[in-house]
Amino acid sequence: MKITLLTGKTFDLQKAFNLPLKVRSSLKIARLSLRIDTKKRQVILNMPLLCSKKRAYAFVESHLDWIEAHLLKIPIAREFKNNETILLFGQKVTISHIPNSLSSPKLNDNVLEVGGDEVFLHRRVKDYIIKQAKTEFFKRSQKLADRLGCKIKNVTIKDTASRWGSCSTLNNINYNWRIALAPDYVIDYLMAHEVAHLKHRDHSADFWQCVKDLYPGYEEGQMWLKKFGKNLYLYS
Repeated sequence: MKITLLTGKTFDLQKAFNLPLKVRSSLKIARLSLRIDTKKRQVILNMPLLCSKKRAYAFVESHLDWIEAHLLKIPIAREFKNNETILLFGQKVTISHIPNSLSSPKLNDNVLEVGGDEVFLHRRVKDYIIKQAKTEFFKRSQKLADRLGCKIKNVTIKDTASRWGSCSTLNNINYNWRIALAPDYVIDYLMAHEVAHLKHRDHSADFWQCVKDLYPGYEEGQMWLKKFGKNLYLYS
């Protein structure tokens, strides 16, 4: 990122160090600091507004080993590929690219057939999952809601940055599309969690008892999501 100095000249730290680096500068920032945005694979430099170019450069240079070590720990982002086998709503599905097909993606047995140019394969698989998830998750959620005597107004599938789901006071439930790639018992846990919010808008003891009533083995799904959920975010 380019830093504009009081002289009007600019200094590009990102170019100087060949790093995916973003500079945040404001009067509220009291000292130089670094953090890693793991989702964007980006280095964030927090810099006081009146900090000199020389100090900023020296600070980043002195932390290059730390930066490199942390960037190397971040898993590489993934895209859906031809012949890849994924979990989809708890079932193993193999993606098969059909170059000459102009049809919409369709599931035949356990093979997801996807036509069109291979460069659009990831997007088409993602769009298919989102479309199917809206129907599948509404059906599964309403089945649980019926047990509570509640009615779901709508289910929306979103591409959220961190949340797996949410439930509004209007009884609208949102789900992150990536949860469709989790094991079935994890999906069951998340459905129970969000549906329980139809009756309990907090995370009180009564709420967790409701989750348990809807899905007695919810702890296993909850633990998987905490431990492995970050891997689903490798799919953009």
